[in-house]
Amino acid sequence: MSSAQPDDTASIPARDPAPASLAASPAPPARPPLALPSEALQRAAQAAAARQSQRIPTHRRTLPLRVGTRCSPLALVQTRAFLTMLTRFCPLLRDMGAFQEHQINTTGDIVQHRPLAEIGGKGLFAKEIHEALLDGRIDFAVHSLKDLETSLPDGLVLACTLKREDARDVLILGPDLMADDPDNPYTALPQGALIGTSSVRRQAQLLHARPDLRTAMIRGNVQTRLDKLSQRLYGASLLAYAGLKRLGMADRADLILEPEIMVPSAGQGIVGVTVRESDVELRELLFAIEDYEARAVSTAERGLLAELDGSCRTPIGGFARLIPIVAGGAPQLQLTGLVAKEDGSFLLKRAISGAPADAERLGRELGASLRADSPSDLFV
Repeated sequence: MSSAQPDDTASIPARDPAPASLAASPAPPARPPLALPSEALQRAAQAAAARQSQRIPTHRRTLPLRVGTRCSPLALVQTRAFLTMLTRFCPLLRDMGAFQEHQINTTGDIVQHRPLAEIGGKGLFAKEIHEALLDGRIDFAVHSLKDLETSLPDGLVLACTLKREDARDVLILGPDLMADDPDNPYTALPQGALIGTSSVRRQAQLLHARPDLRTAMIRGNVQTRLDKLSQRLYGASLLAYAGLKRLGMADRADLILEPEIMVPSAGQGIVGVTVRESDVELRELLFAIEDYEARAVSTAERGLLAELDGSCRTPIGGFARLIPIVAGGAPQLQLTGLVAKEDGSFLLKRAISGAPADAERLGRELGASLRADSPSDLFV
């Protein structure tokens, strides 16, 4: 199908039975939102301290715990914020110097002159880190969840998801442009403007709304992309608001794009931590700081990705949120999914809602619906 299609925003009723679980994305824990008990952290730290002081032989690891991360400024900010959170819940870990940071160069960071689709996809931002985790060179790894592949390597699991930062995308304008209408952000872009982006998801949604625009690849960290705008190499660019906020650069966002205008990437704004599946002790420690809401929405979004099973050339958006129910009722999870063609000539968007405990099933069901009504060549 090559002609433009209208967005389909019909809500899909949930159906039973639920499909099999994602090995890398267990269902959300059955506990209230934002409950973050520190008892597991305290027990783990006290046990580690006792083993060290008494020199008790044990098969368990010794401190410090080694954390793997990408070398980008944003990755380092996220990793250090995560470690600060751990030590805030358990000061004993801080006093023991429990953590050692390991910065790892990934293929996705090294190869900047080619699109990710040509060199292996977004999983290249985690490949070398996960090799180090499987080899035992590090004990756990911190990632931007949107850059983490849907199916993790055998032996690894997503052990922890942290509270989501703002998941929206933002439009960054070059020095010659001005934001004139926040409610209609694309009016700031003149006819035929060149937009720098490395995301086929952003490109497809932008071109669907404004077929007159042109796009070109822009890679690199946040500051590199902003510098290219300042040099007038592009008229504008699109970035994740979460990254700007974490870097203290929120003021660089000229226009914030609501999810109804630009559906975010699955996992955007969420930090995820991977560990070895066999490392039960560390998984229990990380569970103590897991954010219930982040686990629920990311499980739905990653379930959507798993069902669609698109390549990194397939524009896919997924955004879930918990909607409070009045009069003391339980919250509902609402998931929006999107698939499109890179040139914006086809775009299909739908939503589904249900209980947070059914997050994975909702994601897979919505993914199956989108796949069934999309061109067969979209997922090749």
